[in-house]
Amino acid sequence: MISFLSMVIVQMGYAGMNIISKLAMDSGMNPFVHVAYRQIFATLAIAPLAYFIERKTRPKMTLSILFQIFLCSIFGVTVNQITYFVGLKNSTPTIACALSNINPAVTFIMAVPFGLEKLGVKSKAGQAKIVGTILCVGGALFLSFYEGSVVNIGQSSIHWKYAEKTGTKNSINAHGNLLLGPFLLILSAVSWAVWLIIQTRVSQQYSAPYSSSAIMCAMASIQCVVVGFAFDPTLSAWSLTSSIRLVSAIYAGIICSALAFCLMSWCIERKGPLYVSVFSPLLLVIVAILSWALLDEKLYVGTVVGSVLIVLGLYGVLWGKNRETSCIQYDVEVEGEKKPTTIGEYDLESLASKSANI
Repeated sequence: MISFLSMVIVQMGYAGMNIISKLAMDSGMNPFVHVAYRQIFATLAIAPLAYFIERKTRPKMTLSILFQIFLCSIFGVTVNQITYFVGLKNSTPTIACALSNINPAVTFIMAVPFGLEKLGVKSKAGQAKIVGTILCVGGALFLSFYEGSVVNIGQSSIHWKYAEKTGTKNSINAHGNLLLGPFLLILSAVSWAVWLIIQTRVSQQYSAPYSSSAIMCAMASIQCVVVGFAFDPTLSAWSLTSSIRLVSAIYAGIICSALAFCLMSWCIERKGPLYVSVFSPLLLVIVAILSWALLDEKLYVGTVVGSVLIVLGLYGVLWGKNRETSCIQYDVEVEGEKKPTTIGEYDLESLASKSANI
């Protein structure tokens, strides 16, 4: 029950970030500046945790590991979050959350050439991952290029008046940049997949997740500040005197980077990565409801159909991955030879009859 509540809190935290960040950027905050401040606050929050929790267990740092963490900071933070927040600025919170669900499918596509994943066309798990990936990509393309008519779900009676002051209502309903937004969000998913591949090696060689995350965020802070000043060198753009900008930066850094990482790491340790992944569609539901209720966002047929395809594809990929990881490999003696097989490739009766001695 505690794990369930923790993951619900994480998804609600991310939902709040999408809404508040959208308001901050619609009030005039540069997305590059927003990302830079997020990394600064995330570093300040994670660094003390890394020092006190891992000071006795932290392994020795090498130049090779440091370079890999540097690559993680580029792809997993700087490129990923810049493209995500610029994409969010040019789309809607609902579209941004829907397209974030293609991450497992994109990761699967990127991992196959590196040998980290296998297609397994003949197995049910492999077929589920392939079909799920096709559904995810198809849903993302459908959502990006087809809008359709407005889904009439009524008018919200609790519309957030502050959203009108920041211009959110007008920006959400403006369609001029809704092609650029999804493109950048898909690019964000690609950079996240690259990060996962590199992070796999970092995790194997440097078993100190809090310390590596603190170093990664610190490196990303410098990178994002440099990029932010390159795009907008005026000091007024970096001002946090506006309450919505200050709240958005602190909220994204502490809640959605530091706290979310700690809760997800704890849940992964207790329940495994699949348990954490299956809560991703909950974020889409929460954001869609909040965007409609607070920001008066309109839902279109293309968004709804594309989101459904993405969620179905997500669960297809996750089901296939779960089936693979839950299989237990045995050396089964078939016709005098020991051949490797797994539970899931055979039914239990067939497995029992073919292997009296495992």
